Amino acid sequence: MENIGLWTVFGSEVTGTAILILLGVGVVANVALAKTYGNAGGTLMINFGWGLAVFAGVFAAATSGAHLNPAVTVGLWVSGADEYAPGVDITLGSTLVYFAGELTGAFIGAVLAWAAYRKHYDEPHEPGSELGTFATGPAIKSTVDNLVTEAIATFVLIYIILRFGDTPSELGPLAVALLVVGIGASLGGPTGYAINPARDLGPRIAHALLPIRGKGGSNWGYSWVPVVGPLIGAVLAGAFAHVSL
Repeated sequence: MENIGLWTVFGSEVTGTAILILLGVGVVANVALAKTYGNAGGTLMINFGWGLAVFAGVFAAATSGAHLNPAVTVGLWVSGADEYAPGVDITLGSTLVYFAGELTGAFIGAVLAWAAYRKHYDEPHEPGSELGTFATGPAIKSTVDNLVTEAIATFVLIYIILRFGDTPSELGPLAVALLVVGIGASLGGPTGYAINPARDLGPRIAHALLPIRGKGGSNWGYSWVPVVGPLIGAVLAGAFAHVSL
């Protein structure tokens, strides 16, 4: 594979993360919003929808290594890897390019999901209920516990992704997709498993800006938890992978 430039990295991450969030926010909207064919489909439908969203996003962003998630980027950096992708050295500059692509893509994907479900968002609803289709929130509000849950779930995600690189199976995107389904089914109950700062922050910004009837607030008081928790988990996973390899 030829070396790639940072503009290519940016475009690849924007595209892949946009597809990830379009399908991920889309499946939550399908389950949660009124009058959709998937209404009340349940949490397992959401878990599998997010897993398949990752599957599609990884293929779409294969050129840049398909991080799609600042926690993946941080985990690779901390693990001692030499490159993010062929010819893309791990530096502060390249890291910021990945972050920018991931957040931009997440915002775009959320806007596209809203456009696909626009009439359903305009249906009568409980005030503030649409936020849950865009961003995560705690089932029981407890800042420390919510932070710990996000850190643990993201540790599992990043550590196993890093270990995938040492296996001969070449399962690739399918393995990551099934991992996300498993994390959602097992650890998604307390917080909705953001496990990705861009996945939560980009759609939350979109929710704040989009003209959604009666949308209520965007819960900015909680918004730092699904950013900081995953980054803590990523640092711990990268460090543990570096020590154990």
